[in-house]
Amino acid sequence: KSDLPAKLINGGIAGIVGVTCVFPIDLAKTRLQNQRSGQQLYKNMMDCLIKTVRSEGYFGIYRGAAVNLTLVTPEKAIKLAANDFFRHQLSQDGARLTVFKEMLAGCCAGMCQVIITTPMEMLKIQMQDAGRLVAQQRVMPSVVPTMKMGGTSTVLSRSYNTIHAPQVVRMSALQITKELLRTKGIMGLYRGLGATLMRDIPFSVVYFPLFAHLHQLGQHSSEHPSVPFYWSFMSGCLAGSIAAVAVSPCDVVKTRLQSLRKGANEETYNGVVDCIRKIWRKEGPRAFLKGASCRALVIAPLFGIAQVVYFVGVGEFLLGYSPYNIYSA
Repeated sequence: KSDLPAKLINGGIAGIVGVTCVFPIDLAKTRLQNQRSGQQLYKNMMDCLIKTVRSEGYFGIYRGAAVNLTLVTPEKAIKLAANDFFRHQLSQDGARLTVFKEMLAGCCAGMCQVIITTPMEMLKIQMQDAGRLVAQQRVMPSVVPTMKMGGTSTVLSRSYNTIHAPQVVRMSALQITKELLRTKGIMGLYRGLGATLMRDIPFSVVYFPLFAHLHQLGQHSSEHPSVPFYWSFMSGCLAGSIAAVAVSPCDVVKTRLQSLRKGANEETYNGVVDCIRKIWRKEGPRAFLKGASCRALVIAPLFGIAQVVYFVGVGEFLLGYSPYNIYSA
C-alpha cells in the first residue's frame, strides 16, 4: 500500500477532476430537492439545466463550484486516507476483513470527512440555490423570498433582506462565511451537521465494503490480485450510485436544513426530526427521493474517477514511488 502523501494527492486530484465533470448535475440536484410541491419551476434535471443556462448563462451551472473545488481536495483526501487507515488498523496479520469490519472502517471514514464536508456543502447550497429563488421571484413577482433560520434566530437576515423587486441580492461564499461567523460563530458553518452525519456515515458503510467486493471480482486470481483500471472505474461507479440512492432521503433533509434562504411560502425547519415530519406531512414520502437520480449521476463518476486515480497510483507516480502504468493488470 502507498503511504499517506500519495493517498492525499490521489484523493485531491480525483476530487478536482470529478467535481469539474459532474458539478452541473449537482446544482440541478440541489434545486430539485429545494423546490416544493405546487411551486415547481423545474420538471426534471435537463429542464433545470436548460433553464439555468438560459437565465444565468453557461457559468450559471457552475455557481458554487469554487467552494467545492477548494474544499473537495481535503474532503476526498480525508475520506480515502481515513478508510485505508481504519481498514489497516482493523486487519490482523494481513487477514481479509469481515464485512462488519469493512463497514466499521467506512463508518469511521464518514465521521472524519464531515469536518470539511459540512461547511463546504453549507456554502455550496447557498450559491447553487440562489438562482432558483431569483427564477421563482421572476415567475411570481408579487412574492418576496424570505430569510428564515428556524425558530427565533435571524442569522443573515440583515444581508439577505430583499426589497419588493424581482432581483435578489447575490452573495459570494466569502460574504456568507463572514456573515455566518460574525452572527453565529464557527457553529454557523456547521448547520446541518447531524443531517450530514446521517447521510455520510451510512453512505460510507454501504460504499466501501460494496466497492471492495466488486473490485475483488475483477481479480484474475489470488496470485495476481491486480485488476484493470476500467474495472476499478466500473466498481466505483456502481458502488457509488447504489450508496447514493440508498441515502438520498438523508440528502434531501440535509439540503433543506442547510438552505438559509427560503422562497415564498417555504417551510423553515427546527432540526432533523422536524424537517422529516414536515416534508412527510406536506409533500408525502416521494419528496424524500427528489434528486435521487441526479445524485446517483453525480456520485457514480465522482467515485469511479476517484478509484481509477487511486488504483492507477497517480500520487505514487508524481512522488516517484512506482512506474506509471494505466493498465494495472
